[in-house]
Order: sequence, then C-alpha cells, then structure tokens
Amino acid sequence: MLVLAIDTSTPAVTAGLVALDGDALESRGDRVTVDPRAHGELITPHALEAVKAAGVTLRDLDAIVCGVGPGPFTGLRAGMATAASLAHALGIPAYPVCSLDAIAADVAPGQAPFLVLTDARRREVYWAAYAADGARTDGPHVERPADLQTTIKVAAGDGALLYADALGVQPIEPRFPSPLGLVKAARKDFGEESAPLTPLYLRRPDAVEPAARKKVTTP
Repeated sequence: MLVLAIDTSTPAVTAGLVALDGDALESRGDRVTVDPRAHGELITPHALEAVKAAGVTLRDLDAIVCGVGPGPFTGLRAGMATAASLAHALGIPAYPVCSLDAIAADVAPGQAPFLVLTDARRREVYWAAYAADGARTDGPHVERPADLQTTIKVAAGDGALLYADALGVQPIEPRFPSPLGLVKAARKDFGEESAPLTPLYLRRPDAVEPAARKKVTTP
C-alpha cells in the first residue's frame, strides 16, 4: 500500500510517500521545507517531487493522509485543499489525522507521559497530552503557556522549544509532523470509509468582516 502524507499545520511544509507492508512502514521520498510563508507555494510541488523520488506515479497511490491541525487557517487550507484535490482526481480516500497525534507517533517509546505542543502564534500553543504508549489523554487545546496547568515535564513539538522555560518542560524530538508519523497515526483507519477533511482550527480567525461604513454628512 502506497500512501502520500501531507501536512501544513506548522512552519514545516511536509510531503512524503510511505509504503506499508503488513505492520512494516517504509519512508520514501520525503520533501520538507521549514517556511511558514510557503505552504501554498510549496506543498503541491513537494507532493509531486516525493512521488517522483519514490519511483512511482500518482496513479500508483492507494491513499492520502493529511494533517488537519490544529494550525493556522492559511496553512491548513493549503495542505487540505491539495489532499482533497488529489484524492478526488485519483479516486482514492484521503484520511484526516490530528497533526499533534502525528508528532506523538514519532516520539521514542518511554515510561512517562508527555505533551505535544506547537506554536499557535499570539503567544499561545496548541497542545495535547499523551500516555507513555502514545495514546492521547487530553486535548487538543489552544492556550497561553502560562495558563497550561500540567505535571508532565517532557514535551515534543516546536512549541516545546519556544516555551520550554515558561512551561518548565524538557523539549524532546520531533519538532514537526513527519510523513511516517502521519501514516502511523492514521493507519488504524485504513480500510474504513475515510472521514471528511475537517480542519482543527480551535479558535476564530484573525480576519473579521468589516464594520458598516459610517455615513458621511455634508454641512
């Protein structure tokens, strides 16, 4: 089974091909660029380059996995629109996955629970809590680091690096979702009907409708 994995929920523009053979996963042809302003520009070229680097064509794909956030509005729309368009054109399913779960799936196995935090801008973080085995136990939420009450002391994600001191946590890898992590987090759904690609925004957009124009009066 060949799966194209896409994520634009963080500053990393991520696309990669993952091959599944039973329980074994093999990463092929990853393309990742860390640039928070290049989601729309790079995600489609990255996806096409990843497929080409793996020595296959789009027609060889069996499914698409797409990170649906939480993340910024513009970034998420770029990745999800790409995933939806490709899935529709190819007649294959597109599976949504929480991007924080994808990061958690790549955390090295341990004995203690951990957090995953990503930068939500506005001096806030998107976060979720996970048991030692990687199962999500809380979240996802968006919150100011100073308001996040937790006894967990290790955290993955770029938000952990940005706010390590404020949170009192030890940052661990990874910083961003990987194609392998995305597929690991989604593969329990393979073979089932795919859910809609619904973004996890968690808060209202910055843009608002303009207020009514003031009436102009003449003397």
